[in-house]
Amino acid sequence: MSNDLAGVWEVALSDGVHRIEFEHGTTTGKRVIYVDGKEVLRRDWMFKLVGKETFSVGSSDTKATINIDAVSGFAYEYTLEINGKSLKKYMENRSKVTSTWLLNLDGIDCRVVLEKDTMDVWCNGQNIETAGEFVDDGTETHFTLGDHNCCVKAVSSGKRRDGIIHTLLVDGTEIAECTE
Repeated sequence: MSNDLAGVWEVALSDGVHRIEFEHGTTTGKRVIYVDGKEVLRRDWMFKLVGKETFSVGSSDTKATINIDAVSGFAYEYTLEINGKSLKKYMENRSKVTSTWLLNLDGIDCRVVLEKDTMDVWCNGQNIETAGEFVDDGTETHFTLGDHNCCVKAVSSGKRRDGIIHTLLVDGTEIAECTE
């Protein structure tokens, strides 16, 4: 990487947290985008220094766009959009549609993500095979991580505003949800 690094963002998706780096050579017109250290886009000798670059992030090919805007003179502002929303708006919305738990199983750090709309479960970037069942107070989504029996329980909070509460149990022990 060169000394033209203009922006770095961390984006939490279901398949993991991705690091996006953007190089902008304002004298050469160069634009380079790296996702998790891997170059995904390079443009050399761009005469128009402002504009946008669109690329994909993660295993689900989530659409990302870096906007390049002139602020004053030769100063530029760089903003990242994910699926057409500002990174801040995307992360706020994401916290409503996913639940995330961080835990250590058998010495391995695990990041478990539940996509509430599809009930898909991800662990460290892998979509996990699950079995769902209806129970008296809601639903249970069962899966295994290594030798551990896991279950995401979905029960009504009883309050319309709070909606459904999702809880992760690993070998019967509740794991605290984290905020990303």
